[in-house]
Amino acid sequence: MKKALLFLLLTLFFAYNNEFPADNGWNNLNKILNNIKPPKFRDKSYLITSFGAVSDGITDCTFAFREAIDKCSKEGGGKVIVPEGTFLTGAIHLKNSVNLYVSKGAIVKFSTDPSKYLPVVYTRFEGVECMNYSPLIYAYEQKNIAVTGEGLLDGQGSMENWWKWKASDGELSQTPARNKLVEMGENNIPVQDRVFGKGSFLRPVFFQPYKCKNILVEGVTFKNSSMWFLNPVLCKNVTFNKVATDGIGPNNDGCDPESCTDVLIKGCSFNNGDDCIAIKSGRNNDGRRVNVPSSNIIIQDCIMKEGHGGVVIGSEVSGNVRNVFAENCVMSSPNLDRALRFKTNSERGGIIENVYARNIQVGEVKEAIILIDYYYDTGDKGKFTPVMRNFYFNNISSKKSKYALNLKAYERSPVKNFQIENCSFNNVKNPNVIENIEITKCNNVKVDGKLIEIKNK
Repeated sequence: MKKALLFLLLTLFFAYNNEFPADNGWNNLNKILNNIKPPKFRDKSYLITSFGAVSDGITDCTFAFREAIDKCSKEGGGKVIVPEGTFLTGAIHLKNSVNLYVSKGAIVKFSTDPSKYLPVVYTRFEGVECMNYSPLIYAYEQKNIAVTGEGLLDGQGSMENWWKWKASDGELSQTPARNKLVEMGENNIPVQDRVFGKGSFLRPVFFQPYKCKNILVEGVTFKNSSMWFLNPVLCKNVTFNKVATDGIGPNNDGCDPESCTDVLIKGCSFNNGDDCIAIKSGRNNDGRRVNVPSSNIIIQDCIMKEGHGGVVIGSEVSGNVRNVFAENCVMSSPNLDRALRFKTNSERGGIIENVYARNIQVGEVKEAIILIDYYYDTGDKGKFTPVMRNFYFNNISSKKSKYALNLKAYERSPVKNFQIENCSFNNVKNPNVIENIEITKCNNVKVDGKLIEIKNK
């Protein structure tokens, strides 16, 4: 109780004693971009077929991938090449200075046999650290790693395998293990003792570098992930360039940076069963224990199709999120729920601050163009009041939605410094919902062609 009270007092102190950044916070963009530099690799190639890989889509090539990556890394790094053809594998673990290059015409199919992702590794499941199945592509405490090329990485997720663990209420359901893990996080059980894997049905994510530096993913397409697609955790200097994710399975988030610094997501395409991009920093007590924010996240020139949200922050933001920039993105689908989504609650807590979005073109979404939701999932049942402040929206247009703005914060913790300019929302079904939002600037905002003044309600 005392710890919760102290955390609340500190949060409120910083909330009300932090100067708002200047409106020209976009001037910081180039400074952040200059810190994000893709890794470079030695000019040396290692063909996986030279290590026994067979391109029939049936032969297990896990050993060949492992041997090629090990040799490449030990010799100083380079490019591990997947040539044209179809290759079946289990978990792939990247190592220092290795660029896994998936050639045009190459398909890497990942086994749906859970045993191929054992032994368990140090990972996160929905923002809580644990020992669980290896992600399909994984790296731990490595530097200078990449997945590049023009090929396809196919997780083969479907209701016949991984996805039914989420949907099932029977013996294959992830729910008991998920609840157990959340409880372990709340009770500070050591991570080494949070062992899941076989029999627990907690799905692994597709690509997860953990505590890594200097990461590049470029050009490749990821299809039908077991769970989230791209999930760097506690990483620094990360670039996703011209990457596509395509999968409408449960929790098929596109790109979820967690507790990462200096991340560029550029020219990517997302067609997902959940949020397209969701920035996170750990869940509840476990996120506060790790206490590493996501910061300096840049999203440019991306396309969002189906999903629960286009650019999203939350809900697992207990370690805080700051300095997020999104620009020149296109979002549209009758199956895209929201465009810009910010979600938390009083169990998650956390601070979300300094969020900038401009030049966002939205076609059709089901619900809101901009959503702020302090009542996500469990509502207001916790002891950790969230804080949001410094939101800047400029030149956002939409053609069809239920709401233009659906903004709901707590009375005791209103959103501070919400600014919106030069926006046009058309074919809007319902009036704006604005609760406990301190709007400090509203300039040239139109709903269905009418200039409006947005006030807190």
